[in-house]
Amino acid sequence: MKGGVLSAPGDYIYFKSQVPLHKIPIGSKQWRYYDFGPKVVPPLICLPGIAGTADVYYKQIMSLSMKGYRVISVDIPRAWNNHEWIQAFEKFLDTIDVHHIHLYGTALGGFLAQLFAQHRPRRVRSLVLSNTFVETTSFSASMPWAPIVGWAPAFILKRHVLSGIRDSPQEPFIADSVDFVVSQVETLSREDLASRLTLTADAASVGPLLLPDSSITLMDTNDYCATPQSLKDQVCERYPGARRAYLKSGGDFPFLSRPDEVNLHLQLHLRRVGVEARPDLIPGAPKDGSGGSSNEPNNGRKDADDSSENDKRDSETPPPAESAEPPLAPEATGSHDLDNQLLKMAKLSDDIGESVSPPLENSFFRDKQNLLVSRALLNVTCEFFILNMLPLYLGNCTFTGKVAVM
Repeated sequence: MKGGVLSAPGDYIYFKSQVPLHKIPIGSKQWRYYDFGPKVVPPLICLPGIAGTADVYYKQIMSLSMKGYRVISVDIPRAWNNHEWIQAFEKFLDTIDVHHIHLYGTALGGFLAQLFAQHRPRRVRSLVLSNTFVETTSFSASMPWAPIVGWAPAFILKRHVLSGIRDSPQEPFIADSVDFVVSQVETLSREDLASRLTLTADAASVGPLLLPDSSITLMDTNDYCATPQSLKDQVCERYPGARRAYLKSGGDFPFLSRPDEVNLHLQLHLRRVGVEARPDLIPGAPKDGSGGSSNEPNNGRKDADDSSENDKRDSETPPPAESAEPPLAPEATGSHDLDNQLLKMAKLSDDIGESVSPPLENSFFRDKQNLLVSRALLNVTCEFFILNMLPLYLGNCTFTGKVAVM
């Protein structure tokens, strides 16, 4: 891979300063990945699409790791067929000493996740699939030059990869997600692009999975997406018992344009399949839910003694840089309580088209109801004023007429 990313967003720069990028050679494959969160928690492994890298899931790593989940985001290494990918990924898991995993894949990453779950069923505990497919026949038909993709120059490969991304005017968050992914494509070498296009054009399909549908979540966007709707419908037909988590919008990269919704769905999925978060193992996070308050007795000291004792404890607190893992962006004291409330309110529906909606709609209808009540009160007040002042006004007019006659 080539140089860095230009015009990177601020939260991504902070992420890069806190979370280390690992690079390990395994056989002939070079693996780049991020691994953050408590190591005792079964990991959620994120697999990007053809235009993505391990960096595109940085918002999921930042959010979920602070809630006590372990997130691993990997680059797709250079593999020239599906069986080579499966064997290489299994060796990677053995190298980092991970046995049971939960996979989150988008587009090509979702297809590869299904293939790995098919051929290595004992290692995969659950799947989250987003804007993906179960067969590559349509892609191989649209690439008649697939046999010579390994000899194509880099600019042609990049143009073909980026041709599937919509470049028309879009809302700011979706436009920013496209810009970030395009900047990541610029970091890919010609060999990386050629291998990913080969995996996409390699005629293959996903066979039956031993994984039950109840352990699968389908998270698709309802607006424009590079994956044709017909292919996404095939995924829904393949897993009729899977949970649906549709997003009203988000484009091709909802993990960047709609990170809050995606992270909420991922957290719901992990809880549903039995993954227990360990926020008590996060450096700097309160372990007893007291928000950092001390449990030591006061012993009858005055307020001045309390303040001096607090200053002393603050001065003795070790700096964050000395902790085992660098903490990510700090969260408010009640942030975990708010997340728990959202998780209780959110329900993944089995009906097509229904998705988890934030409690903003309730606030909208409540404000509208208050406005209607205010208008009704205003109308009643006006009617009361008119009915009481009308006799006085008519009497005044009669008196004025008598005076004029006189």
